[in-house]
Amino acid sequence: MWLGKFLDLEDDIEELGALLKKEILENLQKNKLTPLEFTIIETIFNSEQLSGYDLIKNLNRHFAGTWEAQSGTIYPLLRKLEKDGFLKAKKVKSPIGPLRKVYSLTEAGEELLKFKVNKNYYDQLKFVENFLVELSSIFIHSFPSEEQSQKIIDIQNALNQTLKNVMQNIPPTLEFKIICNKCGAEIGREVAYCPKCGTSLFNEK
Repeated sequence: MWLGKFLDLEDDIEELGALLKKEILENLQKNKLTPLEFTIIETIFNSEQLSGYDLIKNLNRHFAGTWEAQSGTIYPLLRKLEKDGFLKAKKVKSPIGPLRKVYSLTEAGEELLKFKVNKNYYDQLKFVENFLVELSSIFIHSFPSEEQSQKIIDIQNALNQTLKNVMQNIPPTLEFKIICNKCGAEIGREVAYCPKCGTSLFNEK
């Protein structure tokens, strides 16, 4: 999750407006997002399109037990981001019930997300580095002094594995696609049902 109570987009919208056609950004209704709203936009971008159910699953994987996404929080935010021009929604067939709504980014939402991340990527990376050092230091000092040398080794091994996982997962995040066996559609990662025909994809994972 990004730092700060709100992510101010005013300067980004102004800078981006000089590069894009004016009408692309004119439907955006707000110039500030909460870190959770921004994380939702990032998550949907990386999956191309998601239902609210699949988004909640992805967010809970993202937060890894540090916070639990609930439908009562996420669905109102999805409606708000759609109303404010960052998301668009469509209904697709579902094999187990009524039509399901899936969300994707509007052109303005996608361009603004990419611009914001491009501008701040290395600052965010440095923040993650500082956070890991501080978190690791506190963790190590939470043990008796005679155990701390071993904990340093354990942490170094854990961080090496974490960085290895990051390096291995970057290409699939960008390139990996699920193919629906029924309609042949290419689908972004981590969805339960095909957004095109509604077929269950649980067996595809």
